[in-house]
Amino acid sequence: MMEKHQVKKIKLLPDQVDNNFRGKKISQYAFLIITVVTIVRSLIHVIAPDGGAQSIATIPLDAYSAEAAATVILMFSFWGLSQLLMGLVYIGVYVKYKSLIPMMYVLLIIEYAMRIVIGQIKPIITTGTAPGSVGSWIMVPVCVVLLILSLLPGKAAKQVLA
Repeated sequence: MMEKHQVKKIKLLPDQVDNNFRGKKISQYAFLIITVVTIVRSLIHVIAPDGGAQSIATIPLDAYSAEAAATVILMFSFWGLSQLLMGLVYIGVYVKYKSLIPMMYVLLIIEYAMRIVIGQIKPIITTGTAPGSVGSWIMVPVCVVLLILSLLPGKAAKQVLA
């Protein structure tokens, strides 16, 4: 009689949300790096006098009226706040709910892909190449690879399945 092995499927949304990461460890550690970068970037947008709009994104604020420049800076600050909130969610996932890391990669893929799409639909004038515009093109394929790695059973998951 053949011995049946129970194969546990790894899902994007696990049946049980817990702190057991079942994927390849590199995708877990990469998620931590992305979390730190997200929080640092968000704080720059909130704290920097120009919200990073001119100093980083090379938007020529000095060519705008004072009111228009203030509006752009405020929008960058709001954007920083939303990034900070997502960063806090990422911290919560990393510290307490690692089984949700694959789903976080899906959100990251959507975010960066939509940045590209929206940037194409609604382009803005800059005096240089904004790091964020280049970063989005890099982050989409990187996050796709990390998503796949996060769904492949890692050593810990293989031991649980054995």
